[in-house]
Amino acid sequence: MLLPAVVIPLIPVLFNHAEPRLLGIPLFYWLQLAFILVSVAATLLVYRATRR
Repeated sequence: MLLPAVVIPLIPVLFNHAEPRLLGIPLFYWLQLAFILVSVAATLLVYRATRR
């Protein structure tokens, strides 16, 4: 479950662009922030599933 959250940000072809912009922020920067949020959500799901 954690593998996609780690592997996808390591593929620069997916986000090595300036467009599209979100509120004037280039794709590279806002997509990195989105990856952080997805990783936190995945970590939380795995933690709750394996807490017992």
